[in-house]
Amino acid sequence: MIKVQNSLLSMHLHKFLAICFPLLTSFLIFISEAVVNPMLSRAEGLSELGAIQDSLVIENLSLHTAPDSNNWINPELWSLHGQFTNVTQWHPNFKATYSGLNSLDSSSDEANTNDATLYIGARLWQGGELYINPEIDEGFGLNNTLGAAGFPSGEAYKIGKNHPYLRWQRMFYRQVIGLGGGEQKVEAGANQLAGLKSADNITLTVGKFSVVDIFDTNAYAHDPRGDFLNWSVLDAGAFDYAADAWGYSTGLAAEWTQSWWTLRSGLFNLSKMPNSAELETSFSQYALIGELEERHQWFGHPGKLKLLGFVNRGRMANYDDAVHLAHQSNSTPDVALVRHFSSHPGMAINLEQELSSDLGLFVRASINDGSKEAYDFTDINKSLSAGLLLHGTAWGRPDDILGIAGVINGLSGHARDYLAAGGLGILIGDGQLPHYETERILETYYSLKLNKFCRLGMDYQYIANPAYNKDRGPVSIFGFRGHVEF
Repeated sequence: MIKVQNSLLSMHLHKFLAICFPLLTSFLIFISEAVVNPMLSRAEGLSELGAIQDSLVIENLSLHTAPDSNNWINPELWSLHGQFTNVTQWHPNFKATYSGLNSLDSSSDEANTNDATLYIGARLWQGGELYINPEIDEGFGLNNTLGAAGFPSGEAYKIGKNHPYLRWQRMFYRQVIGLGGGEQKVEAGANQLAGLKSADNITLTVGKFSVVDIFDTNAYAHDPRGDFLNWSVLDAGAFDYAADAWGYSTGLAAEWTQSWWTLRSGLFNLSKMPNSAELETSFSQYALIGELEERHQWFGHPGKLKLLGFVNRGRMANYDDAVHLAHQSNSTPDVALVRHFSSHPGMAINLEQELSSDLGLFVRASINDGSKEAYDFTDINKSLSAGLLLHGTAWGRPDDILGIAGVINGLSGHARDYLAAGGLGILIGDGQLPHYETERILETYYSLKLNKFCRLGMDYQYIANPAYNKDRGPVSIFGFRGHVEF
């Protein structure tokens, strides 16, 4: 078994490097042609240009002196960033008394996903920024992203393909309106132009982006390309946020930041049908979201506490109606037959807390109205997760990260009855559920920083009672992650 695993790891590492190195080479060529050569050709005029720049005050771009520097800060007018991520996962055989259409395959299985993204940004005017994120995706999650409510890969979408395909995942406009309160330095990054902004501000975002780009964020558990992989660790499990099959929606969000707090609200299009690839375009089916964030210091260490509430309004099924109709017709429950316009509310609490300069803690708890079918995220009605992140300073690698987290997911009585009668959810459905139990997940990962651009990581997940079924599992899932960014 060790030889098999080693050969598999070697094969996937070679596959990752085969994709990674051409990407890096192309990037270096781009930098050479687009940046270095023009800079060299203009070297003779730099002194004259510098003198001209020193005489300019560009008010419409809000150039100010940095709070911690006497130098002028020139805000970025445009930016180009990119990333490539490969995630490969494998699990051995595991015990399963029976299987259904949406069951995780109990035989040994392996799957991988690849994605490459460009983050293109431009500053249009004071406080106004436009971002576009084309992305190339390829691959599948384990068992075609079915079989566990807390699915083990946040890099796996609900739709997979054997060949690379292009999608425009984000296209949005952001406007920051300053309200005073001093100035904050904004670092350059993906979908973030370097510069200064008012500490107190109103930020408006409109277009296509992910709900969880803005809501339910957490510094320690939110990025499948850099930290944990499990869906119910990355996000609040019962937060049934609006999204297409790739995790994105269209809508608008407003954030009001003052001193130690931020109030957020948003309106987003739901899918045209639950768990579908196509979004509404007219807000005829929509999600309303509100979130209050509090920032604090705990023994000199920063932390955030967030309270989120949401309600989805659209054509959705009541589980009891589906079960009742199935009993009348002597058939299997089907939520598609009993959908009508209704509401699906829920709430979540989210804590992130620095414990030391190297150690951070996160906790999330969430619950939703379990009488209705899950609409766009996953089949979870209540969830509790917690974990720790530790930087490797103690063993001489301060940029390496070790993470460990645990999560407990649960279903409502209505959802249990529906699955027990043979119904199918978004990700789960074993054909029967005589012995319900909470789905319990342990995840740990190690992220190794190779250089400024590259990270390699190993991930392990232990899932007890996958899809809430005591008759199946437990299953161990081993993962490899390669990530490049510039």
